[in-house]
Amino acid sequence: TLRQSGQIPGVIYGHARQPQALSLNAREFDRLMEHVTASTVIDLDVGGKTSKTLIRGIQRHPYKREVLHVDFLELVAGEKVTVEIPIVYVGTPQGVRDGGILEQIKHELTVEADPTTLPEHIEVDVSGLTIGHTLYVRDVRVPAGATVQDDPDSPVALVAAPTAEPTPVEAMPAIEGA
Repeated sequence: TLRQSGQIPGVIYGHARQPQALSLNAREFDRLMEHVTASTVIDLDVGGKTSKTLIRGIQRHPYKREVLHVDFLELVAGEKVTVEIPIVYVGTPQGVRDGGILEQIKHELTVEADPTTLPEHIEVDVSGLTIGHTLYVRDVRVPAGATVQDDPDSPVALVAAPTAEPTPVEAMPAIEGA
């Protein structure tokens, strides 16, 4: 019934809060989603009280663009949260200039931080990578107060050597009488 009237059902939960059902204006939520990442803190008005929240889950229709349900996590000052932060690759690797191929293995990192210091994205400078070299999670700089939860020995990006061009095979002469 809510969806038919242009609303999206949702729930807000958190530290000392009992889960509370919400309804959101679908158009306003669509506009909001154009500018939001997983680490964007959203001020949500719930019953006249503003709560700082993160979107923890969005259920979508299997083949339509329609949002079916949204979960919000209420944030508490001083309490750390764990979120996926997108990686933005910066620069052109030296290895790419030399003919190599940049392979972006990770597109996001799992970071634990205070909600007030959550970055929108993590910039990773790949300009120093040469052919055959790999950038690992341990090499990525994150803002002060943030801790990366991924395995430090896990690769983030690498520059691979170019693949060899296949050499054309000459046609074999026809054998008579075969």
